[in-house]
Amino acid sequence: MFFDAVKLRLLQADPIVHNINNAKFPDRYRGVPCISSAACNHDCALCADICPVGAVTNNPAAIDTGKCVFCGLCAEVCPEKKISFTGNYHLASDKRENLIIKEEMNSVDIQMASEKIRKYFGKSLKLRQVSAGGCNGCELELNALNNVNFDMGRFGIEFVASPRHADGIVITGPVTKNMAEPLEICYEALPHPKIVILCGSCAISGGIFRDSPEINRKFMEKNKIDLYIPGCPPHPLTFINGILKYIGR
Repeated sequence: MFFDAVKLRLLQADPIVHNINNAKFPDRYRGVPCISSAACNHDCALCADICPVGAVTNNPAAIDTGKCVFCGLCAEVCPEKKISFTGNYHLASDKRENLIIKEEMNSVDIQMASEKIRKYFGKSLKLRQVSAGGCNGCELELNALNNVNFDMGRFGIEFVASPRHADGIVITGPVTKNMAEPLEICYEALPHPKIVILCGSCAISGGIFRDSPEINRKFMEKNKIDLYIPGCPPHPLTFINGILKYIGR
């Protein structure tokens, strides 16, 4: 038994991602989009027309990562290759407007939380996750945060079973009508102070379901959102880095 464990460890090497700020990703990974300043000679609007969620605009060119599902179609159809996707997985922001990438931008800004929030949650943060009608893609990535690779618990950040034990709520999915009331009940059960995190394109903008009559996004309209974590789904390291930067870690 002991030798089997040693053999397995030697074969798998060290599975832990130690450097979460500068991890290496495969070339196929799509992170922060990059829009060059090169002139769009064709003036064709192909990139905007092909986007399934209306995240791409032209004149001036911009990509809203809060809407983007990172399918890469806009980069594929652009004749001038004006649009590309980098390997930068630092996508989170505390402000919705910062998620809009414009020409020559290669990063997303995020500011630390207030001193009060950092004082309360800087060393220990408990989160309650609510799946509000999503496809389960974001939930799978959030589950991965607890595995040996990412081990979010080493930073004092954990998911809990009850909102009464939580410091904040993580919302995934576009918020369907059936989940609107349960989401409100969960939010009200959180003790003060509390933070709200939107995880994934569906939670931030409605994603591919944004025009559906079966969603109810009134929660986002009446409650303050503290952190936006884009992606479809977001990578676990995008989530971890976003949280740590927000709480001053």
